[in-house]
Amino acid sequence: MARWQILLSEFDIVYVSQKAIKGSAVADFLASRALEDYEPLNFDFPNEELMYIAMTEDSPWRLNFDGASNAVGNRIGVVLVSPNGDHYPFTCKLDFDCTNNMAEYEACIMGLQATIERGIKTLEVYGDSALVIYQLRGEWETRDPKLINYRKVVLGLLEEFDDNTFNYLPRDENQMADALATLASMIKENKEEEVRPIQMSVYEAPASCCNIEEEEKDDNPWYQDILRYVRDHKYPKQATENDKRTLRRLVCDYVLDGDILYKRRKDQVLLRCVDAVEAKLILEEVHEGVCGTHANGFMMARQIMRFGYYWATMEGDCINYAKKCHKCQIYGDKIHVPPSLLHVMTSPWPFSMWGMDVIGPISSKASNGHRFIFVVINYFTKWVEAASYANVTKSAVN
Repeated sequence: MARWQILLSEFDIVYVSQKAIKGSAVADFLASRALEDYEPLNFDFPNEELMYIAMTEDSPWRLNFDGASNAVGNRIGVVLVSPNGDHYPFTCKLDFDCTNNMAEYEACIMGLQATIERGIKTLEVYGDSALVIYQLRGEWETRDPKLINYRKVVLGLLEEFDDNTFNYLPRDENQMADALATLASMIKENKEEEVRPIQMSVYEAPASCCNIEEEEKDDNPWYQDILRYVRDHKYPKQATENDKRTLRRLVCDYVLDGDILYKRRKDQVLLRCVDAVEAKLILEEVHEGVCGTHANGFMMARQIMRFGYYWATMEGDCINYAKKCHKCQIYGDKIHVPPSLLHVMTSPWPFSMWGMDVIGPISSKASNGHRFIFVVINYFTKWVEAASYANVTKSAVN
């Protein structure tokens, strides 16, 4: 080995020890099956231009059925889905009295007959009636005389198929068949009237985008008098001398920039004055908007001021808005709980534990010669019993 290492040292060969037995096994396997002629690797993906795998003819079709019977009427609906995803809806209104289970069987029979007409041999049946599905699967016994004949008809139709399965489907996942059954109940009794096919369209934008009205504004904002005085130096009509003096004192904290009025804070930060309409939108956005945290009223007022908005009743409006928020009332903290944890009392039942005490001796005896007072109190109800004795002995206490 040393001789071979010296001869191969000129080729800069690095020797690495094998760390696992499986690595040695792989190396031995490759060495034993070495190729005599070099063949380059082929990285071409077979069938590269094939975009999808077409379903075979043996793929099962899907049948969804639903029926309902109530005061509105008896109706059934069926949706036949092909392996390619094509939907074939069927609906029918029943002009005879039947129960809800009978309507479910009628819907299943109508769907099976439509499937047989198309020559389908493999079918998966889905329905939201557990009774019908499990009776057709043979897991539940059919005892109702009205349903026995229906089950026989269905079993006779199933002989036309090579393979079929019945599966229970919740009503929420069977909405299309249920919608067809509801649509059948709206068909009028007059059969001569023509019912045209329903045309379904898809709108990508709301209709309101086509007719945008002018933004709503408050005609009489709370800062109307301040804005008039700052801009025109005019007082409101029927203003007294006291009102004028108050207005002149208030306008010292307001600045007009074009048509926008700002309120100057104590730190000289300007806050934009908004009217009632804008204040309502700000409350909704700050409290429960995209970045809203459902904060309380005081926190909302601070956030709005940090955003640069102001109105006179801002703090009170924030508190009232937070109180009326439905989600805050449901998920908010319980404020009517005790400040500390409640502890279980040692004597939760009345008269289960008593405390006894003796008062005396009393310096001046009573007229009957009693000098001691024996007092008993119940810890739960605070019930007190007292009696006087000349001498407190064991016999007297018992």
